[in-house]
Amino acid sequence: MLERAVRKIKHILKGTPKDERVSFDPLSLYYGHQKITYRGVQAIRCPFDYVMYQMIIEEVKPDLIIEIGTNNGGSAIYFSDLMDIYKIDGGEIHSIDIHDNAAKNVADFDRVKLFTDGWEAYDLNLTKKFERILVIEDAAHTYECTIGAMEKFADLVTPGSYMIVEDGIVNELSREKEFHGGPLKAIREFLPKHKEFIVDEKWCNMFGHNATFNVNGYLKKIK
Repeated sequence: MLERAVRKIKHILKGTPKDERVSFDPLSLYYGHQKITYRGVQAIRCPFDYVMYQMIIEEVKPDLIIEIGTNNGGSAIYFSDLMDIYKIDGGEIHSIDIHDNAAKNVADFDRVKLFTDGWEAYDLNLTKKFERILVIEDAAHTYECTIGAMEKFADLVTPGSYMIVEDGIVNELSREKEFHGGPLKAIREFLPKHKEFIVDEKWCNMFGHNATFNVNGYLKKIK
């Protein structure tokens, strides 16, 4: 069946002018996502995932999003606007990094609070007033950093909400060794010890099997 489908696609492409053919893959998406901006601010994230993020935020309506990894702040601004659109009263984004590159970019967005001493120094007591918490792990992507952040913030995630682990795609890009196994190694180790989380295939497979930069990374807390 697969071979027949491939032959059919090749037959169709044979009659398609070269400049009208469609061609993309994880590597072309990777290079393209480096150019993404939001409100003119660099916002490096796969476009597939941006679509899913706005759906998840509409579904969960978190009043706190903890974003581990700020970079230049484009994503934090995007989340802030979504909270405005969905009228999430008192909602905040706690965006954590080890530098303050985003300070100027997010200065006019009252929902965004920057923390620039890294995720290890973040005070969990700051989350006590919030009822629905969503966590995004998007820091260094090394196994060690990812599993450390996952373990620290897992208990904060509200049942029905998510811990989203970014950039497991590094394995698909043959960079697993560079990141010491990367986010996927961390996810494989984390899930057997945290039965309260499952991989939500609804998001991972929306555009095709793991057609996301967050491979097996949409972790839903079910209890």
